[in-house]
Amino acid sequence: MKSAVLFSGGKDSTMALNYAINQGDEIVALCAMISENDASYMFHVPNINYTELIAEALDIPIIISTTEGEKEEELKDLDELFVNLKKIGVEAIYTGALYSQYQKSRIDNLCTKHNLKSIAPYWHVDEEEYMREVVDSGFKVIVTGVFAEGLDELWLGKVITHEAIDELKKIKSKININLAFEGGEAETMVLDGPIFKKTIKIKYAKKIWNFDNGIYLIEEAILIDK
Repeated sequence: MKSAVLFSGGKDSTMALNYAINQGDEIVALCAMISENDASYMFHVPNINYTELIAEALDIPIIISTTEGEKEEELKDLDELFVNLKKIGVEAIYTGALYSQYQKSRIDNLCTKHNLKSIAPYWHVDEEEYMREVVDSGFKVIVTGVFAEGLDELWLGKVITHEAIDELKKIKSKININLAFEGGEAETMVLDGPIFKKTIKIKYAKKIWNFDNGIYLIEEAILIDK
């Protein structure tokens, strides 16, 4: 099946891509939506400009689209993307949706409109099992943004390991966060994994902290051979 993946470079869209590849799908393209609005309801924002480099590391074509990121209006830009994907023979759209009914329902509706299959392979997965699967699958995931109580500046740039998941469980026992960050608690970026042809190396990055939230802003990254 010819498929495309809505791709941010984070753990969820990368896991969806990994699933599609393991299913034997032909990945026609990764699709990144670059939002001008940091508060987009639909699209990942921190370090989204590095999706092209990640696509190069994966050796998969990427389609970059832009959107003003205004609530509901941004769906028109996604609709246009789906029209173009249909023209090049795409049959299915994979997403990394885990729990957001807002995002999934809108993607499902657009897929129905264009006669595309909407596939969210980890929809309603157990959050701890999922996070451990991410690690066990061999993906190197770093935290690029934190936006919830209990997650401080020390989490910025942290690699997600089983020990980090144990820390998240301790935080969850005090503050009800989603271990997979699906409540908007944090954003991530994947630097390496079994489907990567090259590894992403961060050369320069800085932490920007704003009282109770922050981002890990990558200023320079390169690809290195594996």
